[in-house]
Amino acid sequence: MRFLVFSDLDGTLLDHESYSFEAARPALKALADMGCGVVLASSKTGPEIARLRAAMGLSQWPAIVENGAGLLEAGAEPEAGGEEYARLRAWLGALPEEMRGAFCGFGDMSDAEVAEVTGLAPEAAVLARQRGFTEPGLWQGDEAGLEAFLARAKAAGIAARSGGRFLTLSFGATKADRMAEIAARYGAETTIALGDAPNDVEMLEAADIGVIVRNPKAPALPKLPKEQADRIFRTQECGPDGWNRAVLSIVSEANDI
Repeated sequence: MRFLVFSDLDGTLLDHESYSFEAARPALKALADMGCGVVLASSKTGPEIARLRAAMGLSQWPAIVENGAGLLEAGAEPEAGGEEYARLRAWLGALPEEMRGAFCGFGDMSDAEVAEVTGLAPEAAVLARQRGFTEPGLWQGDEAGLEAFLARAKAAGIAARSGGRFLTLSFGATKADRMAEIAARYGAETTIALGDAPNDVEMLEAADIGVIVRNPKAPALPKLPKEQADRIFRTQECGPDGWNRAVLSIVSEANDI
């Protein structure tokens, strides 16, 4: 396989405002014509990504879900719940009452409450709550309580990553970890990663070619080490327009070699 592409969704392959990927269709077709794969890699859940993957015609490729904590295999339908998510919820349930009350996870909220805190449409919030591997939530206590909470999580082998408003609990694994696993499975000659946010940095750095897609709605990522070696590039266009131009440029250069 000449290329295997790993792509973030919101603000990268999906437009920040409309959530459309229409502008990226030419590049998606070019990759398909070359027999190259596109692996979606997002913080979204399996049910959320399954719908998008099908709409993009990418169901024959695996997808990285919940920021790398899980995989949705090629052609598979997401399963409701999950052992890892159940373990996270059980750990939360065993915390001292005051500490437990300071963390409000998606599992503690209704669909309407998740829609309110995320800005998602009601039907999208339903899918966002169908978690298999991670628990995002809001910390509502003080800093000292947060330090104690994080220490307990670490002692239990639970990673806690902050991103925007949410503190997300998981048992580890990142987008970059899954990218390495999938690239080895498919024997990819060259890996390309595209993203726009801090949780994409590990993936961008680990790929053979990284593309930072411009997102004017978020702070720009700091200059990354591999940019000095011209292995990571930045787009001028935003979202799927930038995605499309970057991928077509990479594919065109490869075909000219």
